[in-house]
Amino acid sequence: MTIGNDLRAAVKGRILTPGDDGFDAARRPWNLAVDQRVVAVVDAADADDVAAVVRRARLRGLAVLAQPSGHGASGDTDGAILLRTGGLGGVEIRPGERLARVGAGVRWGEVLTVTSPHGLTGLAGSSPVVSVTGYTLGGGLSWFSRAHGFAADSVRAFDVVDAEGARRQVTAASDPELFWALRGGSGEFAVVTAVEFDLYPAHELYGGRMLWPAAAAPAVLDAYREVTAGAPDGLSVWYDLLRFPGAPAMVAVDATWLGPAGEGAALMRAFEKIGGRISDSRGPLPVAELGTITAEPTDPGPGSSRAELLTELTDDVARCLLAEPIDPLLSVQLRHLGGALARPPADAGACGGLTEPYLLYTFGIAGTPRQAADVRERQRELAAALTPHTSGRKPYTFLAPGERAAGAFTSEALGRLRALKHERDPRGTFRTNFPVLG
Repeated sequence: MTIGNDLRAAVKGRILTPGDDGFDAARRPWNLAVDQRVVAVVDAADADDVAAVVRRARLRGLAVLAQPSGHGASGDTDGAILLRTGGLGGVEIRPGERLARVGAGVRWGEVLTVTSPHGLTGLAGSSPVVSVTGYTLGGGLSWFSRAHGFAADSVRAFDVVDAEGARRQVTAASDPELFWALRGGSGEFAVVTAVEFDLYPAHELYGGRMLWPAAAAPAVLDAYREVTAGAPDGLSVWYDLLRFPGAPAMVAVDATWLGPAGEGAALMRAFEKIGGRISDSRGPLPVAELGTITAEPTDPGPGSSRAELLTELTDDVARCLLAEPIDPLLSVQLRHLGGALARPPADAGACGGLTEPYLLYTFGIAGTPRQAADVRERQRELAAALTPHTSGRKPYTFLAPGERAAGAFTSEALGRLRALKHERDPRGTFRTNFPVLG
């Protein structure tokens, strides 16, 4: 029996194999520059479908790669079954307990729409279309991580299907080692079908974007260094050199403040001294509108990204960032870290903490092979110039195709993850974008 027929006999959801209408569209990840060659695509209808796929894959010696939305894809998929968990929906919140429970396919925008009327937020990132589960399994670097740490460390429970195809719930009490690994160590140890996590007060949220012509970039960066040097944990500020197609180069500052608007504006006063502002959208912000700050694309597209963790933001670093136009990159972004990220709790998950104060994230459009090559070369040049000021580590969810999971973890955490992989999934039934054994 073919793998397609085998799966169709056990699964309620849609099954597609090579040659079927819609197969090529179904196997594509969010980043259209990444090619995912798989033996089948399964759209799971529910957790029972997930369990059935895992059992069939185990019997056939195949790997299962779970993707709710396909963000962060690496292309390491040859011979795998692509398991789409985007259909596992459902958002339940318990405002009095400040808890949320969501299915594996739920995206952050859905969660924030429900929590916003209660003055609560989860530890969401910049995009409303990223899945809660995939983001959290990789750690989850939030607008509010300076105040509350990685999203992974706010998880209370996971519903999973293990490597033998059994459904169960994983908590700190029921399986402390697996619970630790799933909180930032990726989904390589089980398929998560639902997650329960803490919510945080956000009765007053201030945020938005300030935008200037590119000529103001040095002055804006000086102000950025001043503001972030003494920023309280509730303030997150990002600096972004931008080059949108068909538009002049610009520089942006994006920010959120967990507090009253007046306090947030006062903390950012250094930016208001810089003339020539094109726009300023800052103001009181409902949690449900968090994704409007950066207004990232909500449809898939081809791109190339690279991240580095900066150990400092000195004059030398500033000169590297401002040395020449960012072409052919679309964005060169600095995110202020620190705060709770540098003070991980005693029971932190595999993501641990980040002592580096800034994250550099670069992105360019990679619609053609030539575009992709030019963007990657520019990213390599910039990374090489900054080598004396980078740590070599990067958050798991910021790894790019060609990079390895080892770059996201301490040596102790990586060893622990590898030991657990051998113990819980010795046949290699589960595969992730960046395997811990890679």
